[in-house]
Amino acid sequence: MSDDTDDIDSAADDAIDPSLKPKASKGWLKLITDFEKAGFADYQTRCTNIQKRYADLERLANATRDREFQIFWANIEVLKPSMYSRPPVPAVAPRFQDRRPLQRAASELLERTTCVTFDRENIDGVMRLVRDDLATLARGCMWIRYETKSKENGYTESVCIEFKNRRDFAHDPARNWKEVDWVAGGAWMTRKEMRKRFAATSGKAYQDADFAKRKDDKNNSDGKLKARVWELWSKSENKVVWISPGVDVVLDEGKPHLNLEDFFPCPQPAYGTLQPESLIPVPDYVFYKDQIEEINDITNRISALTEALQVRGFYPAGAGEIGDAIEAAVKTRDPRQIMVPISNWAAFGNGAAKDTIVWLPIDMVASTITQLIALRKQLIEDIYQISGLSDIMRGESNPNETLGAQQIKTQYGSVRIRDRQNELVRIARDAARIVAEIMAENFQQATLVDMAQMELPTDADIAKQVKPLEAQAKATEKELAQAQQDPEVVQMAKQNPDAAQQIMQQAQGQIAQIAQQIDELKKTVTIEQVMDFLHDQKIRPFSLDIETDSTIQPDENAEKQRRSEFLTALGGTLAQLAPMVQERPETAPFAAELLKFAVAPFRPGRSMDAAIDEFAEKMKQMGAQPKPQQPDPAALAAEADAKAQQQKMEADAADRQAEMQMKTQLHDMTMKEKAADIEAKQVDARAKQRSEAAKYAAEAAARRDQRSLERIKVGLPDIEPPTPPSADVDVVAQIQQQNAMLMNSMAQFMQTITAAMTAPKRIVRGPDGKPAGVETVPMQ
Repeated sequence: MSDDTDDIDSAADDAIDPSLKPKASKGWLKLITDFEKAGFADYQTRCTNIQKRYADLERLANATRDREFQIFWANIEVLKPSMYSRPPVPAVAPRFQDRRPLQRAASELLERTTCVTFDRENIDGVMRLVRDDLATLARGCMWIRYETKSKENGYTESVCIEFKNRRDFAHDPARNWKEVDWVAGGAWMTRKEMRKRFAATSGKAYQDADFAKRKDDKNNSDGKLKARVWELWSKSENKVVWISPGVDVVLDEGKPHLNLEDFFPCPQPAYGTLQPESLIPVPDYVFYKDQIEEINDITNRISALTEALQVRGFYPAGAGEIGDAIEAAVKTRDPRQIMVPISNWAAFGNGAAKDTIVWLPIDMVASTITQLIALRKQLIEDIYQISGLSDIMRGESNPNETLGAQQIKTQYGSVRIRDRQNELVRIARDAARIVAEIMAENFQQATLVDMAQMELPTDADIAKQVKPLEAQAKATEKELAQAQQDPEVVQMAKQNPDAAQQIMQQAQGQIAQIAQQIDELKKTVTIEQVMDFLHDQKIRPFSLDIETDSTIQPDENAEKQRRSEFLTALGGTLAQLAPMVQERPETAPFAAELLKFAVAPFRPGRSMDAAIDEFAEKMKQMGAQPKPQQPDPAALAAEADAKAQQQKMEADAADRQAEMQMKTQLHDMTMKEKAADIEAKQVDARAKQRSEAAKYAAEAAARRDQRSLERIKVGLPDIEPPTPPSADVDVVAQIQQQNAMLMNSMAQFMQTITAAMTAPKRIVRGPDGKPAGVETVPMQ
């Protein structure tokens, strides 16, 4: 269905609350009319002409237009990136660096959500549109809205950041922004959109709006029928109304749906030059409009003279008029035709051969063009002086100039546009504050948590962790109380009081440790605490500071130099303060403040500032700790002497013990050698005994055999037993017994010597504490 007829028939079903009686919109619409009559209508007209001068495709593409020097477009294109070149990044931090965890958690959550909103709403695109209007028309406007939508998959809410066209922004014509009582932002809506938004509050009144195809200055249109609806915020009335030209009643009204600190849902516009005692902007173009017109006029004249600067000559061709010949020579545009015939040649010369061709003089034309170019260059320099664009900013430099001269020009150009840069930083900061304020007071907890991606515990999580600890502490206290009332435990405690006291101290220490854990858990920042803090409008503005970083592209070399200077200043300050704090800890607070003062001009960033503040606080805490008592030098010397004597005695004892161990080892080796010698001798003796016994036995057997032979010879029987005589047996037994006794005595002697040498020793000290000897420690 087209916009010409959409929803008109179906509007019959629109229902309006009978208790609501729409009020007349005449008074509110008059505010808009008075705003235009206060000088802003003339401003809008001039802005339209300036925009055509800046970039009008139809005019610039016209081949029959006059020649122009596009100095205005060039100046604006140089000025734009100097004013704004990168999107702002919100920075939310506690206003006072007292390291409170709740404020730090709330600021981090709000900073994250604001950054997400800036990214989603394409803050860079909005800021560039504001910058373009500020550079060209001396005013850039912005509007912020809070939207909620109920979808099938859940409830959504968002903050919308919009650029406002100069025609769709109106305000109270005050002398300065603080005196502004009302602001209005215009939005173009179709019938369908208006019925959906206002049918419930004003019925069919929206159908009387001035629907038309919205056109620009060139009558270009999107083909849709739309009507402008003004959303007007009145501070004095504490009311928000929606009105539209052609509608006699207010489409909707009510109390402000956003409770903002500065009331208006828009930051103060970014202004350039303002008319004194008013908020009417004065575009920069009007300040050098005369010079631009003169430059364009000179450029047009130079173009015409350049076209006429061609070689033209005359020759006799019979009859004809001299005027016609000259006119034909001047008007010819064919570069190949350089000769013009003349019928009355006598008027030009005497007929000689050298006078056959007469050339048209062009020296005066060339000289005029040169003078015009020099004049135009001077006018361009005048424009640069008026606009404040130095040649360095335009990329032009004199190689004969010194570096200092070029830096001065750069700084001068930067000073001229610094107010514009600050205005863009200010409007970005104000937008960040409004966005953060809307989210803090209106967004649901789940939305903020999803946007910030922070893992903050809930009160239920903390309670779940505290509950078992409290139960454990109560159980320990109960067991301790029962033990104190148990007679057997009391009797055992009386029998061993030291052990009972130790057990009591352990139980009390366990209870204290559990209590400390509970306190630490209760101090943990929860998401509910953060939400309560953000919803508290009385505390939040005084506790949090919302800023944005620079929107100007930094100079890399200058940035490196600043960082080098910062590190030099920080390192030098720490090198001087560290010995002082180490020697005199009580100077730590002074050193901390001095460190902050030394690095304050550099602004290294919020993270570095926080680290420096934390380091300074640690220095203060170190200085607040009690200084350990310095010992007496005499006592230290005596203690050192005693330690030296003790070490010397221990070294001497160790040396003696090592020497004794060595002697013991040598003695053991000697005794082992002697024992081996004795054993070898015993073996030799036993072998000798066995040899002698065998020899004796052989001799005895020989004698026995001899006796037996003699008895047989005389006829006597051989009846003598083959045993040795008793005397020989006794001798052998006696020798063996003596050898065994000798071996036993040697073994006992070796055991006694070994036990004496390996027994533990201790140093015996005299009355003066010095070693007096060594004694054997008796075995337990």
